[in-house]
Amino acid sequence: MSEQTQTAESKHDALLHITQAVMHLMDGWQLDTSEMQGLLMLPSNVRARAFQKFRDGKDVLPDSPEVLRRAHYLLRIADALRTTYPRNPRMGGRWIKQPHRRFGRRTPLSIILNGGEGGMIAVLSELDCTFSWDLTGSKNTSCGSSGA
Repeated sequence: MSEQTQTAESKHDALLHITQAVMHLMDGWQLDTSEMQGLLMLPSNVRARAFQKFRDGKDVLPDSPEVLRRAHYLLRIADALRTTYPRNPRMGGRWIKQPHRRFGRRTPLSIILNGGEGGMIAVLSELDCTFSWDLTGSKNTSCGSSGA
């Protein structure tokens, strides 16, 4: 087997894993097809049948940097929700759809759908203080002495 074939198979396996994880997440949040399309910025011609193929492992998400970046943000949001609500896995789906005071009484889902990638960053920053800390550039500062 050639190295190119192995690389292509490896990439497909990674896409399949990401696709399955994202579909499991969005199904857990009980999102409809249009919400799923909006979260991933998929074209409107991606219909419910395509999402079923994603679920079944018969197809993978498009190999697009934008789609994969958004999938990554969604998985990080889900991970942060699992950390925030470790005893109740259903709270993630509830939290994402409830109005939130820090979002002006809008739902995190609407923030993401209307704000695009910036909305995803805002929601992830709300949930994950380390992500927010990293965005400020604080990880590059030093608290140690300057050697004096």
